[in-house]
Amino acid sequence: MGRGRQKAKQTKVARELKYFSPDTDLNALQRELGGGGSPRWAAEPEPPSDKDDGEEYDPYDDWAPRTR
Repeated sequence: MGRGRQKAKQTKVARELKYFSPDTDLNALQRELGGGGSPRWAAEPEPPSDKDDGEEYDPYDDWAPRTR
């Protein structure tokens, strides 16, 4: 016994969560998503390339064994 009351309470809470929609603070959302500057990853410079033949930088080249 007692399961009916517990289930009814869970159903009531689930229904409140499903249909509850708080007011959205769009200005706070814009500040959070907009950031007010560039993201951290965009600010990092690209590593310099040793190659002058026009190839793009490959980070594997830093760890690959040197062949001559």
